[in-house]
Amino acid sequence: MGTLYDQDIAAWAQEQAALLRDRQWDELDVEHIAEEIAELNLRERHELAHRYVILLSHLLKWRYQPERRCSSWRNTIRDQRKRVARLLQRTPSLKHVMDDAEWLSDIWEDARDKAVHEAGLDYNAIPETWPWTVDQVQSQEFFPSGQD
Repeated sequence: MGTLYDQDIAAWAQEQAALLRDRQWDELDVEHIAEEIAELNLRERHELAHRYVILLSHLLKWRYQPERRCSSWRNTIRDQRKRVARLLQRTPSLKHVMDDAEWLSDIWEDARDKAVHEAGLDYNAIPETWPWTVDQVQSQEFFPSGQD
């Protein structure tokens, strides 16, 4: 039948939290606790990547399809910027990924793919690397024009 961890992770988490609060060290499921803590970092990184892909793909659509610009795109861009800012405020240790060239490259590639798929953009017309700074992408005032 398996352990509580295998059957109901939410119930397991509540149980482990109670054991921690009661300082019942010998009763703790240390291996799974360590696994979940490690996964937390990965989930937060994934969330940041997800938000950036949405944000960048909409900035690409904004840049390369000026005739189709709409309030929905503007609202999505603003919303994703707020979500990124909130996430980085809640987990400031993730700011270091903005200096990780491989991470940025992966995010850009995913954003390009998303924009091409959703808006029919020409993949080869989109730069292979980010044309904007991270500060521009995060700025609520920045909306790329045809000269970017």
